[in-house]
Amino acid sequence: MNKILTIDYQSPELGQKLTTSLRNTGFAVIKNHPISHTLIDTIYDEWKVFFSKEVKNDYHFDLVKQDGYFPYLSENAKDSDIKDLKEFFHIYDWGRYPTELSNNTNLLVSEFKNMADKMLLEINNHSPENIKKKYSMPLNQMIKNSETNLLRVIHYPPLNNKDNPMAIRAGAHEDINLITLLVAGSEPGLQVLSNDGKWIDVSTSPDYIVVNIGDMLQECSGGYFPSTTHRVINPSERNMSRYSMPFFVHARDDVKLSENYTAKSYLDERLKEIGLK
Repeated sequence: MNKILTIDYQSPELGQKLTTSLRNTGFAVIKNHPISHTLIDTIYDEWKVFFSKEVKNDYHFDLVKQDGYFPYLSENAKDSDIKDLKEFFHIYDWGRYPTELSNNTNLLVSEFKNMADKMLLEINNHSPENIKKKYSMPLNQMIKNSETNLLRVIHYPPLNNKDNPMAIRAGAHEDINLITLLVAGSEPGLQVLSNDGKWIDVSTSPDYIVVNIGDMLQECSGGYFPSTTHRVINPSERNMSRYSMPFFVHARDDVKLSENYTAKSYLDERLKEIGLK
């Protein structure tokens, strides 16, 4: 597998290096980004408390709207019937937000939106002309006024003997959306599948934000940008929790991804495949 590049967010070479890394590996790592470590740490601390309390069940997810709290063993990877060892909360601009939390998580969403706009503009501008012609509009315009951008706050609880021995924290999968922005998880575990079938560890440095391609960008680029398979493996210490906060950047429902799909038709199909619809 080609190397996943670590790229300075402030560098004039950001777009070229970002596009090269995403083209070759489906992933890139961003350093020197504007999102505060203190904000991230504070948000993790708040959600640790939230997931430890029964009040989380007051926000049980809506099957249609997909906002709210998803209990342990809610989701499986595509083409798998083994549930992931995680619980999580979906935050949309219009959706439910725990009153028990401060506004810090919404601040993070705003930061992610700004970063997503810049990342997609750079990817668009540095796409080859024959690939750019496939886009129904510039990539960053696809997310303007999108109501499906999603922050997923994930808790992977300590392992227990009742868990399926074949289950892991997040089974091998590809993301559905255009791109995903991921602050470092609280513990290691994220791995990417290389072209030669080997699992490669992804850094969990708090200095970094990981960017990866989702299936929607693979679809609208005709496969030029690969949606790379990744997973979260179980820890060696069974009593260790892990927290993670991926921001899934989605095109508006009406955006044409390809001759076969709009963003909405694609999303609905995939949600059914992973057991959330």
